Amino acid sequence: MPAPDRRLNAPQSVMRVIQILEALCASPDPVGLADLSRLLHAPKSSLAALLRGLADADMIVAHEGSYRLGPAAFGLGSALVEARRRFQTSDLVREGMRRLADRSGETVLFAVRDEGGMTLTYVEVIESRNPVRFAVSVGDRRALYSTAGGRALLATESEEDLRRYLSRVKPQRLTAHTETGKRQLAEAIAVARDQGVAQTVDQATEGVTGTAAAIRDASGAAIGALIVAAPSSRLQQIRAELAQLVRDEATAISRSLGYRPAGNSA
Repeated sequence: MPAPDRRLNAPQSVMRVIQILEALCASPDPVGLADLSRLLHAPKSSLAALLRGLADADMIVAHEGSYRLGPAAFGLGSALVEARRRFQTSDLVREGMRRLADRSGETVLFAVRDEGGMTLTYVEVIESRNPVRFAVSVGDRRALYSTAGGRALLATESEEDLRRYLSRVKPQRLTAHTETGKRQLAEAIAVARDQGVAQTVDQATEGVTGTAAAIRDASGAAIGALIVAAPSSRLQQIRAELAQLVRDEATAISRSLGYRPAGNSA
């Protein structure tokens, strides 16, 4: 059930070239061979050969034993930006949703936070083919505190912004299990931040389990939440596997949008 890592099937030299370029992109200063070896956990000998090839192609420039991006890299970057304009963000999100729907067999949603900051709206839905499934319509709104998608988005906020939200929200009991205590909500959001995924069971709707992770764009901003929603009875034994699936797919979509976590160029 876990999502396959497509990078594992790529030739190692190709992955190393990509990692070198990403490392140089992330550094404000030229990077030496020793530092690249440490950052990429790769031997200097294998990196040196790749660096020579990249320098010959003007993708990088060597200067006093260190390396920086070259003119060909910036030309490629410009071409990629133009290609990105032709391939809309919504297409990349939808493609990831289809992958997740195929792997999970459950309803997959994409939700964005509303302007008021207290609710989210479902803007994309791929329904499960199961006869018994979670169903929701595009345009439906839910409170942040009671949904996996909402908690995943809240987990991306700063502590100050989260405190502001908790001071404003007035949780209501939507089911017999809805968490309304603000301390408990803060703890659940902290867990979601630490694990990179939020899960709720029977919180917003009786008998429904939600699993969600935030999707980020190239700037690092959370643009929405990727969610799997399904009958709780069907997920009791596979909640951990589903959490991994959602987290991995949200990471894949975020990478396709240009997001790279700080300190991680791989």
